[in-house]
Amino acid sequence: MEVQKNLEKRRYEAQIGDQVAFIDYIKAKDAIYLTHTEVPKQLEGQGIGFKLVENVLQILKSKGEKLAPLCPFVAVYIKRNPEWKSILARGYNV
Repeated sequence: MEVQKNLEKRRYEAQIGDQVAFIDYIKAKDAIYLTHTEVPKQLEGQGIGFKLVENVLQILKSKGEKLAPLCPFVAVYIKRNPEWKSILARGYNV
């Protein structure tokens, strides 16, 4: 899965066929706030959301960014994969 950062829409996107799955974000001084994950209905149940989250977390880690997981889907992913807790911003836990 290839994930692109869409600066105009402030989201990370993955094009799957003619559909787009995405995670909205807010860039703050101290962290990247992931606020909402959306996978088109036609693609639900295929693991697309989890793959998208994993790819976005890899991007953030590679850039040395800290994460504030406001999106419940992202928080659940981190809870199930605690190795990602290392990139949580100060004061955030899942």
